[in-house]
Amino acid sequence: MSADNEVFRPVTVAVMGTHSTGKTTFVNELAELLRQDRIEVAIVADLGSHALEAGLPILANHTWASTTWIITRGISLELEAWTRADVVLIDRGVPDALGYYEAALESRRRVADPRHLKHLEDMVVGHSRNYDYVLRTVLDPTVPPGRNKPRDTDLEFRSLAGHRIEQVMQRLSIGHDTLPSGGHDKALVNAMAFVKGRLADPTSELGWDDEQPKRGDTQAS
Repeated sequence: MSADNEVFRPVTVAVMGTHSTGKTTFVNELAELLRQDRIEVAIVADLGSHALEAGLPILANHTWASTTWIITRGISLELEAWTRADVVLIDRGVPDALGYYEAALESRRRVADPRHLKHLEDMVVGHSRNYDYVLRTVLDPTVPPGRNKPRDTDLEFRSLAGHRIEQVMQRLSIGHDTLPSGGHDKALVNAMAFVKGRLADPTSELGWDDEQPKRGDTQAS
């Protein structure tokens, strides 16, 4: 932990990607493995249903306001989770919301206000520096959307959202590994090794944007 940090930041793993690509399943699998080793874990869940309850549009209807709400609400919940866990797992890190916003605009054939876009990008980049290990799921178009959460059944929009999330992470230089929608075994091994290594040596605290050899866009499958 650096000397200017006022709050201890636990090891943080964030998973991004379009809907029905295995994010929640992976997060829950990783949490179970960590808890079996008696590691305190907190999960920050997808905020889509909470946005709907607040009267905000989601998915293809995203607006600048709803995107700002999801990003800032997500940041608040992540900071709160820092106080109660050794490891925080995030089901949809903040880059996700920006990717969905851009996909929503494209699907409606609209263009973002440059000022709004710059504000959102600054928040995403600034907070994503707190993510130690970042994964982006890869869409398998043969897997249908799940029914346990608010979903858009428009398969074209689901694909567009995945593409836009990938673009956001590349444009903002957010280093990450890719995660296949099925077959998480190797990805779980890699994530467990990373988390345990960081817990064993907290002085090795380095994020995806530090001056170091990066994992890059390597396959976790």
